[in-house]
This record gives sequence, structure tokens and C-alpha cells, in this order.
Amino acid sequence: MGRALGNWLEGPQLPRDTPPGVRLGLPADGPGAVVGVGHRLAAFAVDAVIANLLAGVPVLFGLRYSVDARGLAVYLAFLLEELVLIAVNGQTIGMRMVGIRVIRVSDHRRAGWFWSAVRTVLLGLAIPAFIWDRDLRGTHDRAAGTVVVRDPGRGLARPSPTRGDGQPSR
Repeated sequence: MGRALGNWLEGPQLPRDTPPGVRLGLPADGPGAVVGVGHRLAAFAVDAVIANLLAGVPVLFGLRYSVDARGLAVYLAFLLEELVLIAVNGQTIGMRMVGIRVIRVSDHRRAGWFWSAVRTVLLGLAIPAFIWDRDLRGTHDRAAGTVVVRDPGRGLARPSPTRGDGQPSR
């Protein structure tokens, strides 16, 4: 019975050497592939610094925080940054700097406002971010139907604009 229960908990049996994201239809490596922990932590560190700076802006205008209120302000600034930037652009400033983005698994587009809000609320609980599946998706990403990938648009040359006849515009 232990083996049957273990198999049920592990989900569909795939070879252990299957790279994360392949069963979601994503490439094994390169642009569009699922990113590991290192890139995510680097992006988080940048975003945490930015949230800390944003929470410090009211101090420039004479507002004083208690230590607890300052921590809450940083926390809320981080969640607001996460919600707005993921919904609008698919990546926060830290994610942009390290070359990663959040996409929907279903169509590989931005998550939109509703699913970004779901993802942000669960991310704010902190625990879901530390519970991952084989595709390195946290509980917050699974609930929102999203995945964090290497930015497919990063480093790719963009075609030059052309007129209707195929000639370059000037």
C-alpha cells in the first residue's frame, strides 16, 4: 500500500531525468524554459531592495514609521510591485534584470490582472512559494496557471519595420 500511495502522491510517472517544464510543453533549455531557484532568488533580492526603497519614500516627506510599520510598508510595497508589474508586463524589475518572466501555461501569454492577483495573494502567504512540483512551479503558480521561464524575448533581434511592400521604412 505504501508504494501505491507514494505513486498517487507523485502524480504521473515520468522518467526522473525529464527536465522541468517539458511536460508543460516548454523547451528543456534556452528561451522559454523553466528557470531554477538561483534566478528567482536574484530577482527576489532586487525586488526586495526596490520595495524597501519605495517604502522609504514617505520618509523623505517627513512621515516617520515605527519599526513594525516600516516592515509592513516594505511587505505591502513588494506585493503591490509584484501585482502591478506581473499583470502589466509579465515581469518585475528584478525579473527583467535577470531575464525571467511569468507566463500562463495554457497560451504562454501574460497572466492578466485576475490571475496575477491570485498569484500575489498566495505569494504573500509565503508558504506556497516554498512548495514546488517537478516543474519548479510553486503553489502560487499552480493556482494561477502560470510558470516562471527564461524571457523568450530577451536577446532576440527584432525585425526592422517594413512598409506594406516589404521594403524597409525610413
